[in-house]
Amino acid sequence: MRPLVVSDAEALAAAYLRNREHLAPWEPDRPAESLTAEGQRVRIEEQVRLREAGRTLPWVLTADERIVGTATLSNIVLGPFRSAHLGYWIDGGHTGRGLATLAARYACRVADEEVGLHRVEAGTLPHNVGSQRVLAKAGFERIGLAPRYLHINGAWRDHVLFQRVLHDRPLG
Repeated sequence: MRPLVVSDAEALAAAYLRNREHLAPWEPDRPAESLTAEGQRVRIEEQVRLREAGRTLPWVLTADERIVGTATLSNIVLGPFRSAHLGYWIDGGHTGRGLATLAARYACRVADEEVGLHRVEAGTLPHNVGSQRVLAKAGFERIGLAPRYLHINGAWRDHVLFQRVLHDRPLG
């Protein structure tokens, strides 16, 4: 797992193209240009700007020089909230190996030790039992159901929300 960089555009486009069917039930519809190196370059440049602003931390997971997943802490908020949202996906050929759990744990460690966040939130579709197991193994607890939370695979879908409280240290 390493930080996402602009030079990942081609490999990331290939990973999304390779996993198009695998990801379709779980992710928002992607425009056709997101499956191109140029489309990914534009998206990555925006994520790099957000990283430099302290709002996002995007990573890629690699195996044999191929991108086999991503993990992102997004919507990073400091102040008294000190929270972020975790999103991730794993290549269909690499599921069931613990990669998502390792990525979630790593993201939480960075969120706590390097960013100073108090909590990390994540959401899954109610029938995404595999992702719910990942979150449970990474120390997340279920906090509720958000009706019609995200537009996924052509419709507004409910999501089960989870959080991991990283610590109870006082601010400062």
